Amino acid sequence: MTIHAWQAQQLGDPSEVLRLVDLPEPTPGPGQVRVAVRASAVNFADTLMCRGEYQVRPEPPFVPGLEVCGDVLEVGEGVTHVAVGDRVLGGTAVPAGGFATQCLMDAASTFAAPAGLDDAASAALMISYQTGWFGLHRRAHLREGETLLVHAASGGVGSAAVQLGGAAGARVIGVVGGADKVTMARELGCDVVIDRREQDVIETVKEVTDGRGADVVYDPVGGSAFTQSTKCIAFEGRIIVVGFASGRVPEPRLNHALVKNYTILGLHWSLYQQHDPQSVLDAHAELVRLADAGQIAPLVAETYDFADTPAALARLAGGSSTGRIVITA
Repeated sequence: MTIHAWQAQQLGDPSEVLRLVDLPEPTPGPGQVRVAVRASAVNFADTLMCRGEYQVRPEPPFVPGLEVCGDVLEVGEGVTHVAVGDRVLGGTAVPAGGFATQCLMDAASTFAAPAGLDDAASAALMISYQTGWFGLHRRAHLREGETLLVHAASGGVGSAAVQLGGAAGARVIGVVGGADKVTMARELGCDVVIDRREQDVIETVKEVTDGRGADVVYDPVGGSAFTQSTKCIAFEGRIIVVGFASGRVPEPRLNHALVKNYTILGLHWSLYQQHDPQSVLDAHAELVRLADAGQIAPLVAETYDFADTPAALARLAGGSSTGRIVITA
């Protein structure tokens, strides 16, 4: 039996290096699961992986696609928590990634899909919401009543933090770029929305917090967004460094952090899978509870057919998308 897959045959821009090929069905090794893919979420990390710029650097040829929802077809040795026929979501085992009709998943990052979410939303749940949960709760210890500032609040990573912050009882300020994204951020649950193209982020945060600033900042952007955060962070505030979608890695002024008494927190979620896998399972259980209660739901803004996978990656890499982009079978 063969499968269809978008394979990166060399490193480079996804639109140039991905080719639709037929491959043998993947065989799960110990601790792996073979899955028929229903939907595959597109992550910025997929574009970086194709270019050889991600922290995980598989040698070409490989099939990217880090996050899927699908049906279990076969389980490898030692896998007992899922069975053939289960509808699951989670992380794939590249080089047999999710931009294919079948993929392999690591059992440690394979979870039951919530009944309350459809395939596209389930595919987009794990990375953004696990990252948000660990960032807000494990790293920053967000408390009810605190003010949370979220950069890129209408994007895939930011929108998850907005919903999780609201579910935790925080007052959420979202920063977006453009009038169309303002409406979306409000619908997501932001109490205050700042259009960075029209408003001064620093002054607006100070104004709506009566000069106190934000207790917690969730920053997947870096660059000037990080600099703005340091100028409107509250006493004993916490800035969570999630990523650098702006393309610029900031160089923090540690003397400023000292004088202003705030904390800069790095977050590399996948390390929890290595060092504390039980915490990942516990976080998923909490995310399922919140999803079934209607408190969180991935914002799937666009879906693409499997045949249009390179276009989906190009859309994300263009930087103008909102919410999550998902490829459906």
